[in-house]
Amino acid sequence: MNLLKIWKERGKILEGIKANIFHDDHIEEIARERQTICLTCPKLDTVGTYCAFPGAQPCCKECGCKLAYKTRSLSSECPLGYWKAELSEQEDDALTDALKYQP
Repeated sequence: MNLLKIWKERGKILEGIKANIFHDDHIEEIARERQTICLTCPKLDTVGTYCAFPGAQPCCKECGCKLAYKTRSLSSECPLGYWKAELSEQEDDALTDALKYQP
């Protein structure tokens, strides 16, 4: 994953980080279902070779995302199509706006 792609996906990444810190039962249920799928995927990287950042394993070899964040981001989807986003495009835009830093 290159820096430009990370920048474009920053809203989804922040959403996953926030959900990883502030647990919500509904999001945790979805994350568990997604993680069950990811743990059986041949693109799972448990070593960290393909992770976007050092120490982000386990991550997805396809996109480089840390699974703890990716699976908790309701606006994210599996790059291989094993699971879809839970939010519509409008809901995703509203969430991205809400997550923007506003001093």
